[in-house]
Amino acid sequence: MPAQKSVFNTPYRAFLFDMDGTVLNSIAAAERIWTTWALRHGVDVESFLPTIHGARAIDTVNRQALPGVDAAAEAAWITQAEIEDVEGIVEISGAVDFLKSLPVNQWAIVTSAPRALALRRMAAAGIPVPDVMVTAEEVSAGKPDPAGYRLAAERLGFDVTECLIFEDATVGILAAEAAGADLVIITSTHAHPIETPHATLASYDSVTAKLDPDGRLRLHSSL
Repeated sequence: MPAQKSVFNTPYRAFLFDMDGTVLNSIAAAERIWTTWALRHGVDVESFLPTIHGARAIDTVNRQALPGVDAAAEAAWITQAEIEDVEGIVEISGAVDFLKSLPVNQWAIVTSAPRALALRRMAAAGIPVPDVMVTAEEVSAGKPDPAGYRLAAERLGFDVTECLIFEDATVGILAAEAAGADLVIITSTHAHPIETPHATLASYDSVTAKLDPDGRLRLHSSL
């Protein structure tokens, strides 16, 4: 198997970011809400919670295949509960300053959260709102489908294969791979080390973005 190309000091047209677990940490809030939901529906909490991250709420509900459950209504309840509970949501270390350093027309957020929830969580963590943001309701298929990343790149005016994607969760990693883009995995919220051929970062404290004369972005590491 060929060695993975380094994402550092490689020119890209744009950087595309997942939200939860990638630029902000909302695990405590999300798991509070989903625990309540799981207990209500007789779903085993311990085995269920690791599966919620990175996916749209409606996809998570549908995966349970619960008889007589209105998935859209359940997803709406989850979203509203999550909008109301932002306690403990914080930036991934260094994320705010890193995002603010990027040219506004060369980065986007692609999240499985609905727009209202994404904006609420970003505000809680102090994350700047990009000009391009693709949210759950804008794609017919959520991650691991690459549609969201392709749409974000298109809105920025680039091909997704010319972009660098920042992800943390399995479904998002699969989406980035399916899009054919280079990938860096943020590991700040991982409870266990991840085995991956892709580049990893514990936070944004050790990286900066440099702009080439031709307008391409490069990710530089100080480690």
